[in-house]
Amino acid sequence: MPEALSPRAGRFYVAGAALLWSTGGLAIKLVPLDALGVVFWRAALTVAFLVAVFRPSLERWKRASVATAVVYALMILTFVTATKWTTAANAIFLQYTGPFYVLALGPWLLRERFRKADAVAIAVALGGMSLFFVGKLDGGHLAGNLMGVVSGLFFGLTVLLLRRDQSRDAMASVFLGNLLAGAIALPFAWGHLALDLKGIAVIAFLGIVQMGIAYILFVRGLSVVPAAEASLLGMLEPAFNPLWAYLGIGERPSGWALAGGAIVLLAVAGRTVLGARAQS
Repeated sequence: MPEALSPRAGRFYVAGAALLWSTGGLAIKLVPLDALGVVFWRAALTVAFLVAVFRPSLERWKRASVATAVVYALMILTFVTATKWTTAANAIFLQYTGPFYVLALGPWLLRERFRKADAVAIAVALGGMSLFFVGKLDGGHLAGNLMGVVSGLFFGLTVLLLRRDQSRDAMASVFLGNLLAGAIALPFAWGHLALDLKGIAVIAFLGIVQMGIAYILFVRGLSVVPAAEASLLGMLEPAFNPLWAYLGIGERPSGWALAGGAIVLLAVAGRTVLGARAQS
């Protein structure tokens, strides 16, 4: 059994997971495959990594929550579909409406107390995120935008259900969710899965680091961090995404994006400091 985390350490785990997730935008751009091809290979590498790390027995995977695994797989697939059917800006903005679902459903699903500080911080962070997309949001892709809204719902539910699954085996649910996502993507990606050495290296990073290690950190952090606060810390992902794209492929963020990122960071830092003070 791993040692119990302190709430402070749990916040660092969740923030670390979000930072690893944030590398996905750059890494996916470097893979010469369509979106579902990336989903398949990333899920396959994540599954292989989790098997190697946890050396699972059949008995362990029986503790997985099928509901959590299905929601997790649908989160991945709807976000990828939204990215294909609408602009990337629309897709990531709409997925990160997820924290509002956490706020709305958390008290009912997890019996976690509603905290005004979480609601204020999430609203401020979402306001900061909206600045990323000044002049970029496109209203002409209705189906893709609706898919983005659905991906936001599944993101919020994934956070809530992984938090709930702490009494079972949340990593088993992540394992099963990746297995499902890969199985669903494979028929659509079949025939378009060839990779060169660079693609193999990037896919290995995506599967092992950006998803595998990230979800180990996230699940561990969720054992001591309330779902609403975890979803707020998750907003570090879209805040740092443009930075890696700029450093990796020279995509220069706009002044609005820099201002929005600063607001997100201030909201996350402020809520984290207040939470630490309340527990000291």
